[in-house]
Amino acid sequence: MNNQQTGQKQISEQVKAQVLTAVNEASSKWKAAFNSGDYVGCAQQYEAGAVMNAMPFGQFKGREAIQGFWQQLIADGFSDVDYVEPSIEVISETSAILKSGWKMNKAGGVITNELWVLQSDGSAKLREDDFEAQ
Repeated sequence: MNNQQTGQKQISEQVKAQVLTAVNEASSKWKAAFNSGDYVGCAQQYEAGAVMNAMPFGQFKGREAIQGFWQQLIADGFSDVDYVEPSIEVISETSAILKSGWKMNKAGGVITNELWVLQSDGSAKLREDDFEAQ
């Protein structure tokens, strides 16, 4: 069965490359902000109405609540985040899902769903962020 029969639109390699570039740049900005203690910069990588499910800490809705979570985590001395074997799947012409293991100086875990969505300026922002500390 081809894509036309299933109703799925084929995404061109050029569009996939644009989405991947935007997601990689935005993800790098988030990690750099976190690692420099810039919780405002972390929050700026989320859409205004984003939802973050941080297990076991809870759900945070909206950029302000998400910023508060990162502010507290940084204040508690967490730093040096690194992604372990990340994978990015382009799921549409404007979005991709990042999954990865992660580690910090005082914790580690898994990212099960970072939904990055292209914005009108071509940058990507997080709409959904699901991860857990293990």
